Amino acid sequence: MEVTRQGSHLSLAQSRYASDLLQKFKMDQCKPSPTPFLSSLRLSASDGAPLSEPELYRSMVGGLQYLTLTRPDISFAVNQVCQYMHNPTSTHLQAVKRIYRYIKGTVERGLLFRSSPDFTLRGFSDADWAGSLDDRRSTSGACIFLGPNLLTWTAKKQSTVSRSSSEAEYRALATTAAEIRWFCYLFRELGIPLRTPPCIFVDNISALHMVANPMFPARTRHIEIDYHFVRELLAHGVLQTRHISSHHQIDDIFTKGLSRDRFFFLGSKLNLHFVSFRLRGG
Repeated sequence: MEVTRQGSHLSLAQSRYASDLLQKFKMDQCKPSPTPFLSSLRLSASDGAPLSEPELYRSMVGGLQYLTLTRPDISFAVNQVCQYMHNPTSTHLQAVKRIYRYIKGTVERGLLFRSSPDFTLRGFSDADWAGSLDDRRSTSGACIFLGPNLLTWTAKKQSTVSRSSSEAEYRALATTAAEIRWFCYLFRELGIPLRTPPCIFVDNISALHMVANPMFPARTRHIEIDYHFVRELLAHGVLQTRHISSHHQIDDIFTKGLSRDRFFFLGSKLNLHFVSFRLRGG
């Protein structure tokens, strides 16, 4: 990981590591791709022919997992291809190669952190309901900001099948709330003041109605623990939830493949910038 400081700005990047990956897998001369994942693509275990050398696929995907430490823009795509490590096919390999083609055109991209007096903790939560064609589990997406700076992000398949989009969104909301609560404890130990309660932005109105409803509805008993966990945080005033339009929901980039324009729009919200890195004396 490369760390550079320029005035009040701090940059994190893995440009050298990305370049080494491209050379290692002979992708350094490939044609760049505008996005890491096709908006129309839904991977399945039954797609394509089995690979004769699955070890190559596993090695390529393993290398990408480390690159997500500073590249939230590839988190969803990497999460998708990681699900087929046990029995990869030609279709899955093509999806991996598209990620490498995207990296080819964005090698020197990294995270930018700015000095800011803003200590507001904000989270964005979303879910792609029943997105997996193999088991119909949903994909949760979340990202958390401290002021203008991105602290953490995730794109992860949920552990159980959700019977409605509201349930999938609520599970994602509960996971994001737990992560924000952890940051609250951390900041308290570090002596960092949070002047206002953290807020999570959700684009699913039904999930927000479940949060606001003090009466526990029978249709949500199967997610009772998540329900009471979030309700308790709101009741004690340590967390807020607000609605955000789907157009401005940043977490879309962590839950689904996007068109080029949509991907660029949401990617610009993640503080990803061109990072010029040089070794000392270079």
